[in-house]
Amino acid sequence: MPASASPIARCFAQRYAEARQKFLTAARQAGATLTEFPHPTETGSEGEVLAIDVAWIGAVDASRVLMITSGTHGAEGFCGSGAQVALLGDTALHAECRQAGFALLLVHAVNPYGFSHLRRVNEDNVDLNRNFMDFDQPLPTNAPYAEVAPLLLPAHWPASDADQAALMKIAAERGMGWYQAAVSAGQYHDPGGLFFGGQKPTWSNYTLRRILARFGTDRQALRWIDIHTGLGPWGYGEPIYMGPDEPAQIAKAREIWGPCVTSIYDGSSTSANLTGLAWQAVPQTLGTIDYAGIALEFGTLPLAEVLDALRGDHWLHRHPEADENQRALIKHAVWRAFYGDADDWRDGVVAQVLEAVRKGVGIA
Repeated sequence: MPASASPIARCFAQRYAEARQKFLTAARQAGATLTEFPHPTETGSEGEVLAIDVAWIGAVDASRVLMITSGTHGAEGFCGSGAQVALLGDTALHAECRQAGFALLLVHAVNPYGFSHLRRVNEDNVDLNRNFMDFDQPLPTNAPYAEVAPLLLPAHWPASDADQAALMKIAAERGMGWYQAAVSAGQYHDPGGLFFGGQKPTWSNYTLRRILARFGTDRQALRWIDIHTGLGPWGYGEPIYMGPDEPAQIAKAREIWGPCVTSIYDGSSTSANLTGLAWQAVPQTLGTIDYAGIALEFGTLPLAEVLDALRGDHWLHRHPEADENQRALIKHAVWRAFYGDADDWRDGVVAQVLEAVRKGVGIA
């Protein structure tokens, strides 16, 4: 980082291995209890160990827990990791949470493979936030995705002018909302495609439910903040309701985090209505716990640029023979799509995450 960078900038990293080390160091300095869940099969882009790391701050027998997760979508992890490191250094916040009866549970790099390899998806090309399905039941069909998939993932990248024009024609005719939902809602038939939800639970899915069971069983309440990037205005953290389509539950989230909480169910969110979301691990694991959660979605680039970065990354996944220059260009586009590499963006992220934590534990 340059000498003029804000102090907050030192909490953020530019590689997964660096981010993990910053998180572990900050957790130890904060006196947190650390638990490691190493990946059983994969290594990082530099050959490093991959793991989901968990830091617990607070009383062992705390009845209420506020959980903050980063890297559910791997390449988005730089944002959440930096915010977690900053929170680990905030001893005044730790004391306030303890006084309010809450422990803090920081889950670092839910998708460590994607974090390290600069992919939004995991080692199996699965979007983890579409993977929490009942795989014993028939999986949903996303017919609009099948309609646009040949244009989304053309044979050559960048897409030809003709392919791009055809895709934009469909988006213009059907509307940007239709296009966004078609692409991002989740699909379960094309393992090499965009926003693939998988056909069985992933390792990260299983491990997240292990973490919830280990740290949430016999607790009274769970509040969850899941940090994401890539949608909305630059640097704004949209609080998106994370729970079932039930008015009472949505009202509870808005009571905790304010009326600005949006929802995928009523069209108020920048996100489309999605399937297989990670919050479903809570009722699957903890049953009747008093739960409320939000995703904080921090804006970076315009939606079309973010989707193009994902299209390029999936093209690269399908074409490992691509030369190093093209690989570097595609990975840089992914980096820009999911990380605002500027002090104002980082400072705003930490301030907004801190505010959400304080609201979540009732001390705002």
